[in-house]
Amino acid sequence: MNSFTRIPPQQALLLRAQGALVVDIRDSQSFAMGHISGSRHLDNFSLADFIATADPDQPLIVSCYHGNSSQGAAAYLCSQGFAEVYSLDGGFELWRSTYPAEISAQDHE
Repeated sequence: MNSFTRIPPQQALLLRAQGALVVDIRDSQSFAMGHISGSRHLDNFSLADFIATADPDQPLIVSCYHGNSSQGAAAYLCSQGFAEVYSLDGGFELWRSTYPAEISAQDHE
């Protein structure tokens, strides 16, 4: 895959069940307040380490607030050699309204 694909929450749920990793690019406070269960927070501080250590063949689903910023991040991850990258249409907000039981929260990171 040379570029990312935009996908709805339903397809993201299936891909996640098949081993895709969800990366959340929202700010740390928003991530701590609630995120897609099993997702990994990715920001400017953790990005280089993630790129260096992640499996470039593992499918990635990029999530943001509403599905806009995730497209740029998905394109960047493609350019860094990740083979299968998806952008979650509607972002965390649509996921939360579609799959409220698939949300995790934590007090502090």
